[in-house]
Amino acid sequence: MLEALAPQPADALLGLIKLYNADPRADKIDLGVGVYRTATGATPVFKAIKAAEARLLETQDSKSYLGPEGDMGFVHALIPYIFGAGFDRSRVEGMQAPGGTGAVRLAIEVAKRAGVRRIIMGTPSWPNHAQIVAAAGLELVTFRHVTPEGTADLDALKAVLADAGPGDAVLLHGCCHNPSGVDYTHAQWDEIAPLLASRAVLPLLDLAYQGLGAGMEEDAYGLRAVLAQVPEALVAYSCDKNFGLYRDRVGAFYAVTGDADALTRAMANGATIARASWSMPPDHGAAAVRLVLDDAELTKVWLAELDDMRGRMRQVRDRLAAAQQVGTIPMAPLGIQNGLFSMLPLNGEQILALREKHGIYMAGTGRINIAGLTSGNIEQFLESLRAVAV
Repeated sequence: MLEALAPQPADALLGLIKLYNADPRADKIDLGVGVYRTATGATPVFKAIKAAEARLLETQDSKSYLGPEGDMGFVHALIPYIFGAGFDRSRVEGMQAPGGTGAVRLAIEVAKRAGVRRIIMGTPSWPNHAQIVAAAGLELVTFRHVTPEGTADLDALKAVLADAGPGDAVLLHGCCHNPSGVDYTHAQWDEIAPLLASRAVLPLLDLAYQGLGAGMEEDAYGLRAVLAQVPEALVAYSCDKNFGLYRDRVGAFYAVTGDADALTRAMANGATIARASWSMPPDHGAAAVRLVLDDAELTKVWLAELDDMRGRMRQVRDRLAAAQQVGTIPMAPLGIQNGLFSMLPLNGEQILALREKHGIYMAGTGRINIAGLTSGNIEQFLESLRAVAV
């Protein structure tokens, strides 16, 4: 029977990794893989996580199952960072998920059980968003997220919401938009929040990069603005980036309601879906995060590490933006964008030339990982870009 399976296209990013690894050039630059890198090109384990893991090794006395909800100490420790210290705790509950991907899948499946039939989403977006929506059997409705000037297209969101209603959910990136780096401003979030509240739609808020944009508090502004206005929402959260726990798959799913019974039902459905999907989430990374957040000194170390990451990426963005225009590519917008990613308006031929002639690897969409650039290679990148963007 297996011969009846349809062939599937290879993952383009995984193929790019293989090409990069096989390239013998010493000055090659990897702007494709979406992980943070230091100025020396390393993706280190956070010092705070190392300390928590050492403590975990010494004190953990069992590897027994925790249940489909995972480490609830971890889930609850994140709540004040995501929702704010003063948020009404009776409105929110959560559960652990395997990475941000698992959290998004759980949110969409819970939304489906609640009666959602369409997911409204700005494009471009993280490619897995559309794949998860398709796997859940829901209709995807898209609108333009980025204007030609490189800012968030609020008018496009308003237009699509004008036709939205019961049975619709709206998927929004909380901060550090992947792949564009283009976020809604605080003023735009202040318009979006009451607009969502005026429509019978369910907000799905994906907060995968908190702390990598302007700061932990600042990056939660949009989510909190929305939750202050709407009666209910679903939230997908990832610790893979802001704790550097990529391979440990550390995420959380939260439901926010104004009704205790609805909250109980949302979590019961989440647990049922999780049990049938992955049974139990991986424990190690979440336990390490819990230990960091439960210890004031480790929390301080972690936040300082986040500050360093954010500062380095801001320096790279400022240097790129200072170039203003490289050939046909406007660079100034990169200075007002946030997070790991930005998109350059390059065509396939130019992207191929950058790879083959200059050893610069990026996604076929023109998405670049800002953290792949350093003081040692940024001039090389700009010169190479100038050579092809004519």
